[in-house]
Amino acid sequence: MIVYRIAKTRYSRDLTGEGARLHGGRWNHILTPCIYTSESRALALLEFTVNINIDAMPGGLSITSIEIPDDSWTEPKRAMLPADWMHVPSPSSTKDFGTKLLKMAEAPVLRLPSAVIPLEYNFILNPLHPESRNFKIVAVEEFVYDVRIKG
Repeated sequence: MIVYRIAKTRYSRDLTGEGARLHGGRWNHILTPCIYTSESRALALLEFTVNINIDAMPGGLSITSIEIPDDSWTEPKRAMLPADWMHVPSPSSTKDFGTKLLKMAEAPVLRLPSAVIPLEYNFILNPLHPESRNFKIVAVEEFVYDVRIKG
């Protein structure tokens, strides 16, 4: 399976989860590394868009395609997700939930619904899981952000 992420080009080949470790995200607390990816390029773009300030739009972006083994992910049942998982900004309950799953490391990837389009999915890669060595970057392409999306 191929998953996608949009990031500054200088971080496009980073599979350590350092950015999420430093800044946290919807499903992780600061100091917990992970890599946020999406099931499609379009969802990756939407996720990037809702998480970036247009006035601070970085230049030099790339879209990275990462191959993960088809059987590498686990998906918590929706009933297990915190009731406020879609709230903005991301509540601490989702950070607690995801951080716990990442630290348990039962699977190298978590499949979780997108708060932007709840019927589509993001794949949270766990670089600390032993099977993360099976994550493979298959393409890195320049990405030019069309400011009309957020303009």
